[in-house]
This record gives sequence, structure tokens and C-alpha cells, in this order.
Amino acid sequence: MSTKPRAKLIDVTVENVAERGFFCCMSKPKAEGYQRKLNWLRARFAEGMRIKMYELPQRGFIEYIPGEYAWRTVEAKGYMFIHCLWVVGKSKGQGLGGWLLKACIKDAREAGMHGVAMLTSEGNWLAGKELLLQHGFRSVAQAPPAFNLMVMKFDNAPAPALLDDWVKKAEQYAHGLTVFRSDQCPYVDDAVKTVLNSAQRLGIKNRIVELKTCEQVRNLSPSPYGVFSIVYNGELLSYHYLLEKELLQRLEKFKGNKNGKG
Repeated sequence: MSTKPRAKLIDVTVENVAERGFFCCMSKPKAEGYQRKLNWLRARFAEGMRIKMYELPQRGFIEYIPGEYAWRTVEAKGYMFIHCLWVVGKSKGQGLGGWLLKACIKDAREAGMHGVAMLTSEGNWLAGKELLLQHGFRSVAQAPPAFNLMVMKFDNAPAPALLDDWVKKAEQYAHGLTVFRSDQCPYVDDAVKTVLNSAQRLGIKNRIVELKTCEQVRNLSPSPYGVFSIVYNGELLSYHYLLEKELLQRLEKFKGNKNGKG
């Protein structure tokens, strides 16, 4: 049985979020992305959003919300849904991620929910599935390139599901470069600027679709991640941050594929 680590967990609330922050972008509290996330959080706390993070020097946090308010393209009503779970730097390897997960599971049980769910991916922005597998979660749905909807069920209620009409959603934006964004992640702001700068550099028509509610994420977003996507000529280019060099390479590749099909 694992020993509880010597680290203090802080509950971030609407009353203390301005003082405590929310883990990400803490060194840039005046940045637009930070301020947008801060305002977004203030609205989410009323919906049951919870953030727990370790007091320094430990570095890790978890963000979760009742599934009907999840900002992913999922149907997860009755489940607690984890948006983010991170432990970074020297804090890795101490079991801190597991204790964050246990805190969420405890809250979900006390709230009488059917279980806990989280969307994972490999390598980009979202956490991988390994920690969740170790704690009894299982994958109930998958989507390319590497998404897994991980679930721990407390009872026999139907499992959460992915809303899998992403291709049709992307096809509705068939001309130029379209960026879908929300304020759930503070790093999205810089990602959007990179995309728009690249589009302008190449003379590509571009636009932004602002996702202001969880319903808009479910109804409009062309990827499971939901809160950030890049669509080029009706096809999903990426759901995560791309450096300008990589973005330009992908745009050239997509243009080449289109020309080849003609």
C-alpha cells in the first residue's frame, strides 16, 4: 500500500483563485491567456469545477468538473470528468499523480456519481493513460490519432461516450484555415497567434471560431480534445500546439495531398 506523500494539497476556489492561481502560466499572470483562463474559471466554479494543486515546492495539479459540463467532445453526464492531470519536474515519480487522482475519485463518490472519466492522448497536451490504468480505469472508446476515453465506474450505469462526428464538423469549414479555440487552456492563446501568423505569412484565408460554452465544444469542435483545433480546407490539421516551422510543413503537406487527389 502506497504511503501518502509529504505534500500539501490546496483547493483552488472562486474565492482564492486570483491569489493562488491555477498552476499553468503562473509566471505570466498578466498574459492574455492567463487572464482569459481566470475569467473562464470563475464561471466554471458555479458548475462544480474543482482544482487541486500541490503547495510548492511540489508541482502538480488536477482539474475536474461534473461530466455534463465537460469541455471535451464527450457525453459523460453523471460522471466526474477530469480535464487535466499533471505532475512535472522533480515532483514526478513520487506518487503525487496517484494522490491527485484519488482525491478526484473521493469527491466523485461523495457526490453520488457513477464514476470518473478522462480523455487521454500520447505526447501532446493531454496526459497519457498509464496512470489511470494503474488505478483501475479502462478504455471505453478510442479515436485517432491516440485518444482514449478512460473510465472508472462505480455502478452499472452506461459508460461515457465520445461524440464521433468530427470529420463532418471539419468538412463544414472547407475554405482556408479555421482555428477553434476556448479559454479552458491558457496556452491556447499563444497557439492561436502562431496559427494566424503562419496563415497570414502564406496568404491563407483564416478565421477563429470561439467556443464559449461546453455545448459549443460538443456541437462544433472537430476533435475529441474539443477546446483547440486547426482545420485546413475541411480537414483536421492538429488538435494541439504546433511550432510555426511544423505548422508550415503540415500546411504544405496538406496542400500537396489535395493537389495529388486532383
